[in-house]
Amino acid sequence: MRLEQIYQEVILDHYKHPHRRGLREPFNAEVHHTNPICGDEVTLRVALSDDGDTVADISYDGQGCSISQAATSVLTDQVIGQTVGQALQTVAAFTEMVSSRGTVAGDEDVIGDGIAFAGVAKYPARVKCALLGWTAFKTALVEATSAVPSTGGNR
Repeated sequence: MRLEQIYQEVILDHYKHPHRRGLREPFNAEVHHTNPICGDEVTLRVALSDDGDTVADISYDGQGCSISQAATSVLTDQVIGQTVGQALQTVAAFTEMVSSRGTVAGDEDVIGDGIAFAGVAKYPARVKCALLGWTAFKTALVEATSAVPSTGGNR
């Protein structure tokens, strides 16, 4: 089986059987993002650990193409359990890969099944689809970290 076929199967599996779909509580931040070009949309919630250092949960709901919905499912698998810093690095690595027009291969150790979206980079119209949930997560993470009081009481 060719690598491209494996990647297509990963995307289809996440689209047909999305992980962590369905909005849950508790959460520290909720955002709604829409791709104005195609109408794909996602509402995403982030819950952080009590100390605000770790991504404890992500839940989402949305509608759109297989790429946008599968990419959001993959995102949840990758970043739950990571520190906020690690999660931001994962988002940056995925964003760099899909925005590279095929020049950045991506690091499977960092982005996991996100590597299946490497081919999307060759189709600029689909890049925003792949990034929709990831961008929503980054926005929600910024809001969540601003809302969680630090142990030093600075916030």
